[in-house]
Amino acid sequence: VQLQASGGGLVQAGGSLRLSCAASGRTIRTHAMGWFRQAPGKEREFVSAISWGGGRTYTDSVKGRFTISRDNAKNTVYLQMTSLKPEDTAAYYCAVSKRGSVDWSESWYDYWGRGTLVTVSS
Repeated sequence: VQLQASGGGLVQAGGSLRLSCAASGRTIRTHAMGWFRQAPGKEREFVSAISWGGGRTYTDSVKGRFTISRDNAKNTVYLQMTSLKPEDTAAYYCAVSKRGSVDWSESWYDYWGRGTLVTVSS
């Protein structure tokens, strides 16, 4: 499976971005998908994930601001980010698990895309 993340960029605080992650080589229909991020000088952390059935989970810091969704017909998962804050600045990575349920652990996910950079200015 190859994953291609896109949609990052520079945005002012309070703004919005939508990240996309397109999968190729295998259908993601029955697989959980996740988003992680890594800020400069920090470890990579869980952001959100969606199960094969559409169940969603979010880390507390993005609840109410970020929305994860998937379009199985397009083999793509999205992360809609609103009310962005400077602390959301990070490289965002998408990942797919061989399993259908979600988990917050990086080891749960088997394939990773290259990051897309999100920079939020104050």
